[in-house]
Amino acid sequence: MIVTTAIILAGGLGTRLKRADPNLPKPMAPILNRPFLEYQMDYWVKQGINKFILSIGYLNQVITEHFGREYQKVSIDYVIEDEPLGTGGALLKASQGLKETFLVLNGDTFFEVDLKLLNDFHKEQGSEWTLSLFRANKSERYMGLKLADNGEILALESGSSESNLFNGGVYLINPSVFDSLDKTSREKISLENDLLPNFITSGGLLYGIECRGKFIDIGVPKDYHRAAEILLH
Repeated sequence: MIVTTAIILAGGLGTRLKRADPNLPKPMAPILNRPFLEYQMDYWVKQGINKFILSIGYLNQVITEHFGREYQKVSIDYVIEDEPLGTGGALLKASQGLKETFLVLNGDTFFEVDLKLLNDFHKEQGSEWTLSLFRANKSERYMGLKLADNGEILALESGSSESNLFNGGVYLINPSVFDSLDKTSREKISLENDLLPNFITSGGLLYGIECRGKFIDIGVPKDYHRAAEILLH
């Protein structure tokens, strides 16, 4: 089965970038006069995504007015957070009604991941939730993990990783993962700190695969200022 729908979590406040772009939500930060979100969407459209669901909150009208209901002939639906739900709450709300495996992206990171490779691994392992992983010597900002030889994620490790692999924020998820969860909760929930640990504890099948493509996080000012160099090469 081909993955054609992507949820982009684009509701963050972007506090680290406010000095550079005080009137823009973080995913709309300009890179060579184009919003960062356009670069990300361009990449996934080329890999076959034909529907985006944008979960938006802070300054959401900036995003809706720029993109409207279609981008590059790909439809866009919006899920608006009336109050901050956290990345986990936003995901639960945006995934309502989805019946097939879908892609989830962070609106402030770009990770060059081969969607076919990711999907093939997801199916071969019988995974319910698959993470795309990048390699680094050290990272205090990103979630590390303990990985079995077959890619099964056995434990999550904040700020460290036995394997030097870290969560890159590109996910494939089966809708059945959330069947037992209340998607109408107004509580602020973190994807990494709440949903993922709870999923492992409940015996869910969580896997990860190393992806060697380019990775950038514009939530880090240093990365933001070198984004053009990374995205265009």
